[in-house]
Amino acid sequence: MSDFILPDIGEGIVECELVKWLVSEGDLIEEDQPVAEVMTDKALVEIPAPYKGRVTRLYYKEGDIAKVHAPLFELVEADSDAGEGQAQAATETKAAATEAAPALQPSADSGDDSPEDFILPDIGEGIVECEVVEWLVAEGDEIEEDQPVVEVMTDKAMVEITAPKAGRITKLYHEKQAMAQVHSPLFAFIPREREEGASAKPTTSPEPAPAAKPAATTPTTGPARHRIPAGPAVRRMVRENNLNLADIAGSGKDGRVLKSDVMAHLEKASQPAPEQKESSATQPATANRSRRSRRSHAADQEVRVEPIRGMKAAMARSMVNSASTIPHFNFCEDIDVTDLLKLRAELKPEAEARGSRLTLMPFIMKAMALAVQEYPILNSQLNEEATEIHYLPQCNIGMAVDGKAGLIVPNVKGVESLTLLEVADEVARLTEAARSGRVSPDDLKGGTISISNIGALGGTYAAPIINAPEVAIVALGRTQKLPRFDANGQVVERAIMTVSWGGDHRIIDGGTIARFCNLWKSYLESPQSMLLHMG
Repeated sequence: MSDFILPDIGEGIVECELVKWLVSEGDLIEEDQPVAEVMTDKALVEIPAPYKGRVTRLYYKEGDIAKVHAPLFELVEADSDAGEGQAQAATETKAAATEAAPALQPSADSGDDSPEDFILPDIGEGIVECEVVEWLVAEGDEIEEDQPVVEVMTDKAMVEITAPKAGRITKLYHEKQAMAQVHSPLFAFIPREREEGASAKPTTSPEPAPAAKPAATTPTTGPARHRIPAGPAVRRMVRENNLNLADIAGSGKDGRVLKSDVMAHLEKASQPAPEQKESSATQPATANRSRRSRRSHAADQEVRVEPIRGMKAAMARSMVNSASTIPHFNFCEDIDVTDLLKLRAELKPEAEARGSRLTLMPFIMKAMALAVQEYPILNSQLNEEATEIHYLPQCNIGMAVDGKAGLIVPNVKGVESLTLLEVADEVARLTEAARSGRVSPDDLKGGTISISNIGALGGTYAAPIINAPEVAIVALGRTQKLPRFDANGQVVERAIMTVSWGGDHRIIDGGTIARFCNLWKSYLESPQSMLLHMG
């Protein structure tokens, strides 16, 4: 018997109205059968059953307001006949407990100290499972309401699951790197108010068994586990090298373990002991080194298998689908950004005084949004049957970010209506969120055209793959100081940035993408000309 916890429906919703019960207490229901209709401030949502069983209790009446992460109904998991017997037995047990004499102590079956299962909520976006990255608590730990309990990785972002109420953890249902299913138990805990209520309940048993009382109040676990601060990438590195995070000295703030600390630990572990150094001139030591070398070489030949999960799996599926279904047309160009770099240098102090970090990306995005107004086909989408072109009203420019959780493409919404400073602030916010693996689903949805800044890593030209359902993407190469001829035929030094476009050749031909790129290029090479076209 377990409570069905109302899942997080997303969009920041914390409560909803119970519009209609589609079942009654005592009904036998099937897995995924609709149980209730709830109304949020967004839409009417149908809550399905997580598994087959019998409904034993409905916690709300129609018209009541139900809270997210609170029990919605009670369900006995059983087949038709077994469920009926179990429900009846549960009813009889509760009745017997109610009618029992006050001299009897509450039993474990009465439910006073029985644990509750925390059901992994629906995180949205059609996600049905996620990887358990890191448990932030251990079995037996005391937790507070809203305390982070576990970090899970979906194919969209890293999500931190918090405790619905204060209590004590009794069971963790999954190990690290295991896949947890939505609507299934994630961990079990005993709410604190239930434990306190049980301990405060008087007992008139003739012989109260004095030894039992200290045992009940003495903690059965050791001291609470100290959480060692470290990022997800560092923890993954520790797991891959079969290390213990507690053995690594952290040099970061508050003892945070950094990647450099792990590398230093590995180098220290690989160094030979002093005794081996002293005997390096002897023949046995030479033989030992030879054997170690052979063992090291053999270890290098071992195959390490790592499952593709989370964002990497999502990116793999998306790229395979895009590359196999969209005929790509590639177009490369050089852009002289000398004047743009000078303008940025002039505006940078003022932007910093306002708390904004002004890079080239806001200028590139703003110029792209202006060019899209002349060539809206670059800011469109094609339906699955390739029979309709949907011209999009906003230019939501995505930027590929190589974060800790993998490559993701958050987008800046409505670039055409934002100022350069507003675009700069959004770029900074999304970059920081992507690198920490905590981008919101809204920031990942609705992109219309994408930018990949491969030049930040040193590349020049690329053949980017379109981020479907978009129809165009551009890869920015690194900016180089190269010789060019000026108007007088003299060789001068100019800052040249290479760009590589990928377009959906079903609706974008070479001439269109070339003309679009020429207009975009003119804005970047003469940034003051953008002032004539900004709305």
